[in-house]
Amino acid sequence: MSNILEVKNVLKQYGDYVALNKVSLTLARGSIYGLLGPNGAGKTSLIRIINQITMPDSGSVIFDGVKLNPNHIQHIGYLPEERGLYKSMKVGEQCLYLAQLKGLSRAEAKKQLDYWFDKLEIQGWWNKKIEELSKGMAQKIQFVVCVLHKPKLLIFDEPFSGFDPVNASLIKDEILELRKQGSTIIFSTHRMESVEELCDDIALIHKSNKLIEGKLDDVKRQFRTNSFEVGILSDDTETLLKTLGQNYKVVPTNFKSLNKELKLEIQIGNSSPNELLHVLTQVGQVTHFMEKIPSVNDIFIKTVSE
Repeated sequence: MSNILEVKNVLKQYGDYVALNKVSLTLARGSIYGLLGPNGAGKTSLIRIINQITMPDSGSVIFDGVKLNPNHIQHIGYLPEERGLYKSMKVGEQCLYLAQLKGLSRAEAKKQLDYWFDKLEIQGWWNKKIEELSKGMAQKIQFVVCVLHKPKLLIFDEPFSGFDPVNASLIKDEILELRKQGSTIIFSTHRMESVEELCDDIALIHKSNKLIEGKLDDVKRQFRTNSFEVGILSDDTETLLKTLGQNYKVVPTNFKSLNKELKLEIQIGNSSPNELLHVLTQVGQVTHFMEKIPSVNDIFIKTVSE
């Protein structure tokens, strides 16, 4: 799979403050790329550079095989965290205006808007002013403006902000459909459960430096601890814990269960899961046995904390 975007050693400073410290990223075409980091990490600075709102002090950005230039604006869609619609302007008029700024003719813009307004069931909003809409309703309009010119690269910064669960699910499905149709998506969010559901690749930026980049599954493998959540019923808990403690690191844990079993996290080291399971079945009745795969949230907190 070829790359749609390559960020190469990008440095960005504001006075003495370093916002990006020679950051490099690679986005595979047709993927959803999670751009993660705490507030102030440098994510917004990078997004602004990709959108050519600001320029890097050094380094380069390659878009679709060519150095990023003003002609690429029409191939990029940007949904900012801070929404930028004109509050006193009517929805339809504003959408037509913004679509034409992205290079669509008025007729093509009207055609695409009819499609999206119908798809998101917002046909009756055409003559409403943005200030008459709720935050979630305005967010739908901003989403439409971002995608209607069918850009090669979409940048979503906290796209589910302001949405109730039903509309958040609707937009999530549309994001997956856009990827299916060939768009590449940069997805910046603090909602780690959304990263788990949507992203193929992730990068973590902290204090202007890239700390992690890779396929989501590969990153999780790097952070796996060979630990298992175990639920076990036993008449002799003391003997059970003593037996396990001779070969494994064992700590109490908690997980949702319908049983009243003993709940443990067991780190197996170089042993195999089959060996652990064999030991467990000798000392009690196993009700739960599952590898503890690190979540994106776990990885985020561990990396930033360290």
